[in-house]
Amino acid sequence: MSLDCGTWIAKYVLCLFNFIFFILGTVVLGIGIWLAADKSSFVALLKMVENEHIEQFTQPAVIDQLAYVLIVCGSVTFLLSFLGYCGAIRESKCLLTTYASLMILILVAEICVGSIAAAYKDRTKAETKTFLQSTITRYYSTKEHTDAVTLMWNHIMAQMSCCGVNDYKDFSSSENWMRDRGNRTIPEACCMLTDKSLLELRDPNCPYSPSENNSYYKKGCYETVLEWILSHQTLIIGVGIGIGLIQLLAIFLAFCLCKAIDKFRGMRL
Repeated sequence: MSLDCGTWIAKYVLCLFNFIFFILGTVVLGIGIWLAADKSSFVALLKMVENEHIEQFTQPAVIDQLAYVLIVCGSVTFLLSFLGYCGAIRESKCLLTTYASLMILILVAEICVGSIAAAYKDRTKAETKTFLQSTITRYYSTKEHTDAVTLMWNHIMAQMSCCGVNDYKDFSSSENWMRDRGNRTIPEACCMLTDKSLLELRDPNCPYSPSENNSYYKKGCYETVLEWILSHQTLIIGVGIGIGLIQLLAIFLAFCLCKAIDKFRGMRL
């Protein structure tokens, strides 16, 4: 099909954009399948790297949960980018329309979620707190029995200098934590640390005798993270708008190509 300059640019910009995400999605999906099918070889590979920070990612539970996340994210990225790339390079109206329709659905879903969250702030806060508390209740455990959720919470608490959703009492609802904690009152991640990645304690007695001088046990992560978001809201809004504009551009280019295809077919008739 003979294309004019504008349509030619639209075609190859769409091709390049989706080719990059196609490669990324393929890599992510491949790693996810590898982790799900053969985690032992992945653990062996990580252990060859002499780095204490990597050891926390070699727990079987962490690898299993990470594999599922990578497979889902990789599959969605792979499918969308495949439709966009093949639709553009083969000038297929069917593939391009499907691609653009899926992108519109994703964009509309993002806008709806953002609008609902803004319109019902109190309800959103309550639901968010309930969800975060449920992750602690269902999954949180000690650092000796780490899974992906425990690792995530430990990272958040260590980096944000906070403890639990509201405070240290949230962990009393976790069966895993209560069973394996021993004499500890709070997790190590709630303490003041000399190394936040390795959870090295400034005061070795902190998990057993927490106070405001050696821990953040009364400082909830929900309010801490909310304060961080509010202090960086300009940047976050800018990133959100940027992502939305990229999605709109992809949708616009896809429909431009569809229109050019229709025009070409009309000329042939």
